[in-house]
Formats: sequence, C-alpha cells, structure tokens
Amino acid sequence: MPTLSSLATDGLVKTDLAERLRREIVEGSLAPGERIVEGKWGAKFGVAQGSIREAINILARDGFITKESGRSARVINLSEEDVAHLYDLRGAIEGLAARLAAALQPDLGKLQTAVQKMREAAAAGNREQLMDFDLQFHLELCRLSQNPYIIEHARRILLPFFAFVRMRVTTSGQTTTVWDKDLEAHQRIVDLLREGEGEVAEHYVKRAMARFAKAAYGQWERRD
Repeated sequence: MPTLSSLATDGLVKTDLAERLRREIVEGSLAPGERIVEGKWGAKFGVAQGSIREAINILARDGFITKESGRSARVINLSEEDVAHLYDLRGAIEGLAARLAAALQPDLGKLQTAVQKMREAAAAGNREQLMDFDLQFHLELCRLSQNPYIIEHARRILLPFFAFVRMRVTTSGQTTTVWDKDLEAHQRIVDLLREGEGEVAEHYVKRAMARFAKAAYGQWERRD
C-alpha cells in the first residue's frame, strides 16, 4: 500500500510533467492539432509512458489537450471559424451571467481584483499573468450569476479557449499592449454590475465579444 509521502511525491511528479509538457505546447514545440506520442515524450523526459499519460490527463482537464475515447490525445486546435463561433457563444453565456449578476448585486471584489491584476500584468509586460487573470475574470463573472448551468458550461468553453489563446499569443509574439482597450471593457463590465444595469451589461458583453472576435485571430496570425 503506498504511503502518504509516496502519494504526495507521485502527485508532484505528475504536476511537474504536466507543466513541462504544457510549456512545450505553449512555446510551439507541439503544434495545434498535433498528436502526442506518449513513448516519444516519455523518452524525452526520462519517465514511463504511464507518467506521460497522467500528465496528458491533467492537461486535458485544463483544456490544452483533447482526448476522446479510442482516439489519440492531441493538442487543442481551433480554426478561425471555431474562434468566431466560440465568441458568439461566450457573448450569449457571459452576457446572461452579467444580467443575472447585476440583479443579485453580489460582492464584486474578486472581479475588480482580477481587473487590477490584469492592469499590473499588462504594465509589466507579463503575458502569462495577464491571461491567467483574464481567465479568472470571466470565470468569476459566470460564478456571480449563481446559475450552476452557466458556471458548468462556462468552464467547458473557457478552459480550452484560453489554453488555445495562450498558445497562439506566445508563438505569435503578441505583446500585452493589445489588451489596453480590452482592459477598459473589463472595467466597464464591473461598473455596470455595480450600478445594477443588468440589461445594459448583457448587451455590452455581447458587443465586446463581437469586437474581440473580429480582431483576435488576425492579431495572432499577423505575427507568425
């Protein structure tokens, strides 16, 4: 029977391997849509294939990898059309979340903190942190709706979406200055929620998502 210390060590090994593999994905060593060969990466990292399989499971949960029954694990890949459709869906889901949250008048502290952390990361030129807090903002917006179905579907959409964005932003060399206008949009959403303007907030979120959709993919591709 494994001891608590051995279980903890195994957990750290899996987490470390997942982070190393995630870095390979984000930096472009594994391209979007590429199949992940467990034996190849096990040999490269000097670990058993089973350990790579566990790391893949962690990254699948975080949205970086797609893994369907009976099929090979592959790096997440979204076409320009996929991205446009996802922004449409995000506008509908997050817009509804904003309207519901405004009516509930919840504590907006975490949402405001996410915006502030985004500003600080942008000022420091730290893309990784900026995307981390951007994701936190949108997950928190959906959580504030207190609708469990919105929260569940938001996670299913946002985790793989932001994983793909992180890959594309890193490989394209996009700088944090691109977020300048977006930061004001995030702050405007917080302000509308604070004012209880639910319908206005819903409409604003949908418009913001439509604007993001028009610019995002082109910004990534122009820098390749």
